[in-house]
Amino acid sequence: MKRLALTQERRVVITGLGAVTPLGNTVRDTWEGICAGRSGIGKITKFDTTDYETKIAGEVKHFAPLNFVNKKELRRLDDFIIYSLASAQMALEDSGLTIVNAIAERVGVIIGSAIGGLATLEREKETLLNAGPQKVFPFTIPSILANLGAGYVSIRFGAKGPINCPVTACAAGTNAIGDSFRIISLGYADVMIAGGADAAITPLCVAGFNVMKALSVNNDHPEKASRPFDRDRDGFVISEGSGVLILEELSFAINRGARIYAEVVGYGSTSDAFHIVAPPPGHEGAARCMQAALYEAGMSPADIDYINAHGTSTPLNDIYETEAIKTVFGEYSKAIAVSSTKSMTGHLLGAAGSVEAIIAVKTISEGIIPPTINLDHPDPACDLDYVPHRPRKKEINIAMSNTFGFGGVNATLLFTKFDG
Repeated sequence: MKRLALTQERRVVITGLGAVTPLGNTVRDTWEGICAGRSGIGKITKFDTTDYETKIAGEVKHFAPLNFVNKKELRRLDDFIIYSLASAQMALEDSGLTIVNAIAERVGVIIGSAIGGLATLEREKETLLNAGPQKVFPFTIPSILANLGAGYVSIRFGAKGPINCPVTACAAGTNAIGDSFRIISLGYADVMIAGGADAAITPLCVAGFNVMKALSVNNDHPEKASRPFDRDRDGFVISEGSGVLILEELSFAINRGARIYAEVVGYGSTSDAFHIVAPPPGHEGAARCMQAALYEAGMSPADIDYINAHGTSTPLNDIYETEAIKTVFGEYSKAIAVSSTKSMTGHLLGAAGSVEAIIAVKTISEGIIPPTINLDHPDPACDLDYVPHRPRKKEINIAMSNTFGFGGVNATLLFTKFDG
């Protein structure tokens, strides 16, 4: 077989979006919630939190799984897989793409997850302890494995191209999109179904983050608990959901008459090599990541109109991300709009980066900058323009999306308005 000639000249565009989030079960509902400055955080209903320090989370609400899976699948699949299937279906429908045999081998799937099927793991461990090994559900392992979100999507829609699952903590969804961008630009696929999913609002996960003192304990005011860059922030709010984007090679998209939301032009991926959970002062790894994305895109810091920040509402991240932005953008850092939509969605773990990428793309297509809500008393160490409280109408040509995760992983994406 003749080796495929690879080229960096293949442009990559976004043609479809799908999401399930604490703000809504579609991209439209999520975006409307973002523009309204509405919080998706509330009391945890998935388990009894009596003995827990944290009693709040960003749960998915009023989701109808039988719109996406049958009753047998509903019993067999962990929620993170169902969310993956739902977002992928919505993204494909939004793109107008049907995967037929003629193109199947050129369509791939990368859907990342920080934790995979933790709810299934916890439930079946209880079954094992209480009822014995013969009573463990036969579909336990396929529901636990983090790559089964991508696996089920590939099977459901007949995508036979490259398949993968980044398990890079909170950067998983961003890495999935960036790696998909590279796969298309290098010629290994023409279409990628890319994103992230997690459903880890579980007793073990919340307890684990609690003993690390990572979660907010503002239980009396859930809607105000996620407050990035605010002096009174006390930790992040754990959430669940998924986000999936359809990425296509430009000529492939044009030839089939696809609507194009935006173009992917840069991707950075670096490691702090510092600490398993804490960023280094100044967050030079994040700075290098943003610089790498700018370098690949051939852009300067002054070209960027908006940054969707990682902005977790934790004491260290918000300060160090601010310092990293100042390192990269210099004096221009004071002029650029930066916001954290985690103030409304909470932190979707492995789905955070893909949902925030969708929000960055919508910022470009709609000309509206999302707000950072709950920024009532800005931390003096966080002194950038975080678009407090209300959205801002402005034409956005180039948007950056940052995601950082445990293990020191950093990932950055750059999107531009499609100019033909």
